[in-house]
Parts: sequence; structure tokens; C-alpha cells
Amino acid sequence: MTEELPATTRQILLARRPEGLVSRDDFTFVDAPMPELADGEALVRSHYLSMDATCRTWLNRGEGYLPAVEIGEVVRASTIGYVVATNCDAYEVGDLVYTLTGWTEYGICRDDLFTTKIAPGTDLKAMMSVFGATGAAAYFGLLDIGRPQEGETVLVSAAAGATGSLVGQIAKIKGCRVVGIAGGPEKCAWVVDELGFDACIDHRAPGLDLVAALKEHCPKRVDVYFDNVGGPILDAALGALAMHGRVVLCGAISVYNDQGRPPGPANYLNLIARRGRMEGFITLDYWDRFDECFDQLRAWAEDGRLRWREHVVQGLDNAPDALNMLFTGENIGKVIVEVAPEP
Repeated sequence: MTEELPATTRQILLARRPEGLVSRDDFTFVDAPMPELADGEALVRSHYLSMDATCRTWLNRGEGYLPAVEIGEVVRASTIGYVVATNCDAYEVGDLVYTLTGWTEYGICRDDLFTTKIAPGTDLKAMMSVFGATGAAAYFGLLDIGRPQEGETVLVSAAAGATGSLVGQIAKIKGCRVVGIAGGPEKCAWVVDELGFDACIDHRAPGLDLVAALKEHCPKRVDVYFDNVGGPILDAALGALAMHGRVVLCGAISVYNDQGRPPGPANYLNLIARRGRMEGFITLDYWDRFDECFDQLRAWAEDGRLRWREHVVQGLDNAPDALNMLFTGENIGKVIVEVAPEP
């Protein structure tokens, strides 16, 4: 595959540190000169951007498992695209890659931990939804950190989101009772009726008593809580923890937009009384086991035991709005930005 390259590439740069939900004024939309390739670099044309809550954390000042995006830099995000020019022995023109070029039409990738070649014919949106970082987070977070056993109760927050929806289905495959927490009746119906959760609590229901709802739907308490949101829901889950319960810390979308350090959960002492464990993780810790993970996810998908949904937003310039969907709850399933049609 070859194509005539334009002289410029559309990019979205960080203009200032956002406060709360991002706004378009937090970014600069530019047509930048096409990057020049150094030794060991390849040029990738983006087709899909992955919208992940961690993208919002990279816009804040502070330390994380990757450094913050600096003012004037391209916003960081996972990308799927095709190599259109190369100065790297690892990639040929036409190779399909999953990489970290960010909010740009064309970006640089290298032969490193952040770039993976994808086999021709791969369903690219499914790669974003299941067979990439999202699926790895669900698989390793639940199975390695949560370690669910048959008959146990698994509670999942953001259950209608990309990661939570997979976590609940994997827990069902492992023979667990699965209770989700999601925002709105449509999402709750989806995870129960289509994904097979045993129950789902609508945390936006008027007058909801979450503590009472957990007692109702988790009568034997919670053996594994997969946390995607933090905040009051994490606190309530800690209060419902079973003896030797495990809390998997995957994300905290309820506090990513807050200014300053969020308060710690008031119920953390229950970890002592219940001999519980609370542990965080990132998927890069398991990069040497990705083949195992994706082989198993594909097998479950082929057997019809995994389902998913994508929410596709058209156009690179709409990336800020797509990122906000993760926090306003407008989406069901994985949010993806289509930068350019697949060839």
C-alpha cells in the first residue's frame, strides 16, 4: 500500500491544563508540517483513536506510569493505523500497527513496547474494544489481581463501559455471580439482558441507597470488586467486602476531573477487619503474556461468550467531546474516534 502524503498533518495539542471536563479551549487545533523520519522511526496514518479514561490523567500535571503531556505536545492516546513511510527495519509500508501516536492524523512510531504489529484482516474496532489494552485490563485485572473463584460474588463498577462489560462476562465464564453498577436503565438492561450479568444497580436512580442495594444484590457480600470509578462507589464496595475479599483498582473516573488530591475511602479499615486486599495494576506489567490473553479472549469471542459494543465518533477534531463521554456517561461500550476511513 502506498499513498501520496500531504504536506501537513492535523494535530490536537494541549494548550492548558483542563479543569474538570475538557473543553475545546484546552487544546490547539493545528495543521503541522509532516514529521521527518529519523533512524528507527516509521510514519503511521491514524485510522482509529482509543478513548480511555487514563488519557484524561495524562493532561494533569503530576507523575504517573507515563509522564504528563506537556503544554504544546500532541495529546497522547492509543492509535491504530497503517505505516505509510518507514526508516525502521521492524516495519514495512502497509503494516498495520497498534501504537501511541495520539491525537494526530499522522504520527511517529518506533520498534518499542508501545507498538504492536496487527495481522492483516483484523477487525480494527474489535481490536480497540477487546483485543487490545481494554481487553488486557479486564483479563489481567480480574484473573491475576482479583482471582475469582467459582461461586464467588464479583461486583463491577462502570459495568457498561468498555472494560467493565468484559470483566463481568469473564467473571461469568469463571462461574461467579456478577453484579454490575452502571448509570441509567438502558445500560443496566444491556449488561443484564445481553451480557448475562446477574443484576445491575443503577447508581443514577433517584433516591438510591447504594449500601442497601449492595446488601440486596450481594447477600453473601462481595468477594471481588473491580473498581473503575473510585469515589463513593469504592467506599460502599469496601463496606460490603466479604472475608478475604479482593479489590482491583483499575481506574477512578469519578475523580479524574477533580482539582487537588481526592479524599481516601472512609471504609478502608474494613480491609483489616475482613482481611482484604486492595491492589492496583497497569497492563504494561503483563506485556510478555499478551499472546496468552488475546488468544483466550478470541476463543471466548468465537464461542459466543464475549460480546461488546463500540460508540464511534467521527472526526479527529471531535476527540475532546469523545473523551468527555467517558465521564458524562453518554456512551455504552468502547468510545472510538474514527480519524480516517479504513482503506
